[in-house]
Amino acid sequence: MPLSQACGIGILLVALWKFFAELLRKPAIDLNGPKKDHWLTGNFSTMFKGGIDYCVELAEQYGGAVKIFGPLDTGEIILLSDPLALYHVVVKDQHIFEEPDLFVVTNKAMFGEGLIATVGEHHRRQRKLLNPVFSTSNMRALLPTLQPIARKLTSILLAKLPDDGSHKEIDILPWLSRSALDGVCQAILGYPSDTLEATEHDEYPEALRMMGPLISRFLYFRPSVATVMRNFSPYWRMKLVDWITAPWIPTEIMKDVREMRRITEIMNRGSKKAFAEKKAALEDLATSFSSQGKDMMNIMLKANSASSSSERLADTELLGQMNVMVFAGLDTTTSALSRCIYLLAKNPLAQARLRSEIRDATRSMPLSQDDSSLFEHDNASLHLSYDTLINLPFLDGVVRETLRLYPPFPHMARVVKKATTLPLHFPVRSSSGAELSAIAIPENTIVLISILAANRNRAIWGDDANEWKPERWLSSIGRKDEQEMDVTFDSVEAGSSVPALGVKDGVRFPGVYSNMMTFLGGSRSCIGFKFAEMEIKEILAALILRLHFALPTDPDANGYIKEIQWKLKAFHTPVVKSPAGDGVTPQVPLNVRMVREDDFAW
Repeated sequence: MPLSQACGIGILLVALWKFFAELLRKPAIDLNGPKKDHWLTGNFSTMFKGGIDYCVELAEQYGGAVKIFGPLDTGEIILLSDPLALYHVVVKDQHIFEEPDLFVVTNKAMFGEGLIATVGEHHRRQRKLLNPVFSTSNMRALLPTLQPIARKLTSILLAKLPDDGSHKEIDILPWLSRSALDGVCQAILGYPSDTLEATEHDEYPEALRMMGPLISRFLYFRPSVATVMRNFSPYWRMKLVDWITAPWIPTEIMKDVREMRRITEIMNRGSKKAFAEKKAALEDLATSFSSQGKDMMNIMLKANSASSSSERLADTELLGQMNVMVFAGLDTTTSALSRCIYLLAKNPLAQARLRSEIRDATRSMPLSQDDSSLFEHDNASLHLSYDTLINLPFLDGVVRETLRLYPPFPHMARVVKKATTLPLHFPVRSSSGAELSAIAIPENTIVLISILAANRNRAIWGDDANEWKPERWLSSIGRKDEQEMDVTFDSVEAGSSVPALGVKDGVRFPGVYSNMMTFLGGSRSCIGFKFAEMEIKEILAALILRLHFALPTDPDANGYIKEIQWKLKAFHTPVVKSPAGDGVTPQVPLNVRMVREDDFAW
């Protein structure tokens, strides 16, 4: 082994030793929870293998605060889903509960100085500039950019179907991913991506599309990345990357590291190029800014240039925002879209009801057309306006219910910056069985926000909290969303006889989206949830109006019918269960055919 490579591995081992030495000094947490399942992976391997059911069962068995064990002997972790405790974590005491260095530092390494890689005053200054970028008026202006993408996706899938109206099995996941990628590239960056019909390879959008799956495979590797970033200079960090990504190391994880490095470099080059072009166009006095098209990058650059010098973001920060917005928008949209269509395929009556609602809304447009033209022509005038699209009741219910039950990010971590006591609304048990209405949390403890468990809390959402029922949203005032809400724990609209969904006896979760935790709450909530919601609804409306989806029914050569299973990793990953599939490759194969008149009856 060359001396330089031996030194690189030695440096990595020292970094790992420092990381684990810090963790082993943590004091014990007096809280009930399951026993450690494995000396190496703690309870995490069981969480991922057991998926959604196991995570929800932990909360139902032990309550809204559970002690679990992290991987690689990272010590005791609090799995949190109690509404009052979450209010303190994400709103009232958010300065005590910050993103772990592991999260911040690795995000900075991958994406630059975006919102998910900054904390404290730095994050506040970025958020202040970016909040107006995601305003309703800007979303309304961006919808026409997404409409041709939704129309093109529908046309491509229609072209793959038999002329006789019979179904064809199509893996819709790559097509949804491509459409989501085109949406974020064009609407966020103004980048002329066309992956839906690309005949030539464009490495930049392809790198963006591959980032999410790679991050899922890096869950156990991220601690070492954060330790290296904290303890070594940029020169030695690059040297270490060069050494450990040497092609002589054949292990699979090193192959993933090499691929992550390649993708990150491509993404950075592409983002820098797009940013430089946008900035040059803005600074060119001979170019009318309004003629450059409406995209978030233009909006953000214009807002930044109009800011005071003390509030203005540096170019590196703006570049980081680009990378973060594209990555977050791509994976959130793809995950939610694939899950929505899968659930509609499982529930044909809900699919028919949604299709009927979309057709009725289309018929009420000023340029209404008859049924035959609705199917035979792909007329741009059939696109719904922003206000109509966003406010379709059942479409809204389908999207919200799917995001409630299956949040794209099932868990989010926080680290306790100083020892504190966290109050609970629902009491839990200590390690000895004593009842606790508050828990003492030592400094440096990791708190894992269980978005899954919070969104399925039976005491708040009802006994049917684990069931997919879009109609539950039709008579609720819980559909009001705010970009950044400064809520109190027991806030609820007064003077209304209509029950607020996600509120029980004045108690609610502190989320920015319909009293659920899907997009978190407080100043670190997801800033782009309105864009994600708009893109999901636009693509769903376009597809469901023209296409019918059903679960696979055709046996393969061995007589097996494909069954889709959703695995819980960093994101929800759909695969085909064995023996019909390999249980690893992401895919959503569905029977797809053209819509018939009886597909509107529910």
